[in-house]
Amino acid sequence: MITEQSLNRIWEGCLNNERKQQELLYKLLAPRMLAACMRYASDRDEAQDIMQEGFIKVFSSMGKFRGEGSLEGWIRRIMVHCAISRYRKQKPVLLADELPEGVTLSYNESGLEAKELLKMIEQLPDNYRNVFNLYAIEGYSHQEIGAALGISELLSRTTLHRARGVLKDRLSRLNGREMHKLAC
Repeated sequence: MITEQSLNRIWEGCLNNERKQQELLYKLLAPRMLAACMRYASDRDEAQDIMQEGFIKVFSSMGKFRGEGSLEGWIRRIMVHCAISRYRKQKPVLLADELPEGVTLSYNESGLEAKELLKMIEQLPDNYRNVFNLYAIEGYSHQEIGAALGISELLSRTTLHRARGVLKDRLSRLNGREMHKLAC
């Protein structure tokens, strides 16, 4: 586990264009940044591309970090912005109307693990997954999401509501299967 203090020392070396320190920063943060990028990518290769693009931006804009907040948080934010930019270039954000409005609401009581829940989130349509991640995981407001994705605040709220509905529906179906397994 690396401390914020040692990370700041590495960052000082990065600011002085010390390649070894830049490589060390990359090696230390790459696993966590890849995990952040995976939340927005459709597969691991795409997540790695986003992460590489993000680190290029980190190293080309090192002077922009003002020391407010954590360095890792600043770098993660760059990764998220790279993911959003890639998504905006590839696909326009559209609301998928084919998903049912009246999904059944049920909570998972079968001990669903975080890994399984992340897998469900990964399976959401891109626009649902992006809005859900930005709101629920990154803590963006609907106004910030709208600005980042080029959509209205209302569309952000609607997309989040539908993403949650899809997840709740999948959880209720999973719960039904678990109950069926227990009954057999």
